Amino acid sequence: MISRILIVIAFSISVNYFNAQKNSDSLRQEINFLLENKDLTLGLAISSSDGLDTLSINGKSHLPMQSVFKFHIALFALSKVDAGLFSLKQKITIKKEDLNPGTWSPIRDKFPNGTKMTLAEIIRYTVALSDNNGCDLLIRFVGGIPEIQNYFKTKGISDLAIVYNEKNMQEKWENQFENWTTPLAANQLLIDLNNYNLLSKSSTDFMIKTLKSTSTCPNRIRGLLSEKAVVAHKTGSSGLNEENGITAATNDIGIVYLPNGTYFYISFFVSNSKENLEINELLIASITKVTYDYFLSQSKK
Repeated sequence: MISRILIVIAFSISVNYFNAQKNSDSLRQEINFLLENKDLTLGLAISSSDGLDTLSINGKSHLPMQSVFKFHIALFALSKVDAGLFSLKQKITIKKEDLNPGTWSPIRDKFPNGTKMTLAEIIRYTVALSDNNGCDLLIRFVGGIPEIQNYFKTKGISDLAIVYNEKNMQEKWENQFENWTTPLAANQLLIDLNNYNLLSKSSTDFMIKTLKSTSTCPNRIRGLLSEKAVVAHKTGSSGLNEENGITAATNDIGIVYLPNGTYFYISFFVSNSKENLEINELLIASITKVTYDYFLSQSKK
């Protein structure tokens, strides 16, 4: 009797998986249509909340992260909090000389002569506002890049390389390509975080809340969604190489929540694009919207 029940369950799972894969073909077709005549490389990974529905394009390609890696830095910092080595409430001194004048830094703009901030505040500035100085301060504070890289290896995220901090990454165009991940690895990291496989509940909730407060690059994942839509995401941008007209990275990875309480994971790495920023961002926004509509329609069946 038990064997028969197990066979029925296995058959049911197989049928559901087959139907999910079959239905996702229509989504892939819509995405391919949006990609027509675009001179760029799209790295994309999509996963449903239950893991049955997945789709990727160049999912295993090594693509530059740019500021997406600030998400990784923050995760490692929170793992140190969970280990009892740091506290989100502890104050960290930021000196004037820590604030590089030639980079994106809301911290420097607000506190040009330096200040003291809690670790929680620095993480928020680094992730939600993508502060470059905040990122490099955080890297130094948690012990440096080798420790960060090793942490993710121990967590099974091997398709990831973090070689440079923000300051060094911006020194040469080629450097950004040394800080890479894959769309599938980025999605898996979001899944692991959201399923409480990386951090404690309190640290996970703090990280998700921080990602939901991201205000950078609103024309990407959020671009064509309702103002009421909830998105927890991290963006990354390279800017334009004027010599060859190529934008190396227009990125956004995140969790998109549906009105029915479900959600999906989506990771974009638009690389080596000869299109302008508006087209790159519109592509991300358009794919997100058709994906949102797809999962919403699936939930009503």
